[in-house]
Parts: sequence; structure tokens; C-alpha cells
Amino acid sequence: MRSTRRTTFRTAAVAAGAATVLALPVGSAFADSVAPPVRPSVKPSAETAHRPAPVARAFVTTVKLADGSVAEVYRIGKSHFEADVFAGSTKLDTLVSRGAAASYGRSNGLHVVLQPNGTVTSWLDGAPEPRQKPKSEAESSVRIAVPGGRSAKLVDGPRRKYVVVSTPNGHVLGTVDLKRPSVQRGDGWTYRLVRDGKRVKFVVIDGKGGGNSWVYDFDGRLVERYTVDAPQPRKDRVRVVPAQG
Repeated sequence: MRSTRRTTFRTAAVAAGAATVLALPVGSAFADSVAPPVRPSVKPSAETAHRPAPVARAFVTTVKLADGSVAEVYRIGKSHFEADVFAGSTKLDTLVSRGAAASYGRSNGLHVVLQPNGTVTSWLDGAPEPRQKPKSEAESSVRIAVPGGRSAKLVDGPRRKYVVVSTPNGHVLGTVDLKRPSVQRGDGWTYRLVRDGKRVKFVVIDGKGGGNSWVYDFDGRLVERYTVDAPQPRKDRVRVVPAQG
């Protein structure tokens, strides 16, 4: 187990590369049990009214922790992840990892670490702390909804990139990677990986819809969209033949 000095009973943020410690008293469950003071309502100023909307959270995965509780991981942006820790239906706390800093939480003998790449590790008092994989060995993934009522899990690993396409109930329809870059379904939908310079993109094509396509990067963002104009129906030509005398 690493020998790391941690600050107890308070939250401390340290320099990039070290952990952000979220340590609470033994017996508490991550979140502080003291209710915040009630503040009087204040009419928002013009500056507040024009603040940008908060960034949406993209669900990544659910991780089972060492004591049976779970952590739901969300991607907020590049190198920015959050993990909501739940014991049953009770939300205990949210760990936030941004940039090169990890986030650390402790409660009733449970230790949880959210790494900068979105991975979560946990252990109990008396057990050795899990060895972290080097950054070059880390694998990240994001799940997105794609046209056609399906979902795609985009996995970016050190050895390969691949995409798993599934139905809403989790049934796997196909997997594509650069060795097998295309899968076509019987309903007309095609799923494909393409290399664009140093980047790899995931393409969804609606064959029955005339070839409309959607292109995603491996952060799960829609980066391109192509719409094919539907062909116009052909007007039949009527040949007029003069009546015979």
C-alpha cells in the first residue's frame, strides 16, 4: 500500500498529479450530515442571468465497490470525470477528478479513488490498496445513444479502439474495430470505423433512409452529420397518339 499522507476531517486539494482528498469522520457516509444554512432568496443579477448553462454529464459506467456499494461514473469534459457514490438508493457523495488530479474518498473503512481517466478503485481497511495501471495501459469508454434506437459503447484502449453496438435491453448486435471495420444489419443500418489521419471515427449509416449518416469521435461527441436528399418521384410521360380516321 502506498504511503501517502492524507488530511482527515476536511477536504483538501493538492497540486496536479497528486490526489484530491475528500476525507470525512469515521461513521459518516461521505456527505456531511450537517444541513446547510437557509439563505434568503436574492434576485439574480444581470451577470448571473447571463452565465453559460452547466455542461451535461455523459454516463460512462457503474462500478461495484469493495463494500457492495456502487459508483456511477460520468464524463463532464476532456480529463474531467465525476463519480456519484451510492449505498442502495442513498447518495453518499460525488468524487470529482479534473485534469491530472485524482479524487479520494473515505467512509466507515471504505476507500474510493476516482482516477483522471475515469477509472474507479476501492478497498477496505486492512486490505492492500490496488496497484494503479500506468496511464499507457489505461482504457476508457463512453456509452452513447445512436440513431435507430440503439446504443454504442466506444472503447479507447492502449492496444485498439472498438465499438460495441447493442439494443436498449443490452443485447449485443455487433462489434467493430479497425481489423473488422464494418457491420451491416439486416434492417439496413451499417456501423463502421474509419481512420481520419491520426483519429478514428465511428460512423452510423441509415441504409433504408437513403444513406443518412452520423459521425462520432471516441469522446462520444457527434462531430459530423450527412443528409442525403430523398429522390423525387419520377413523373410518367404520357404519349398522345392521334386517333385513326
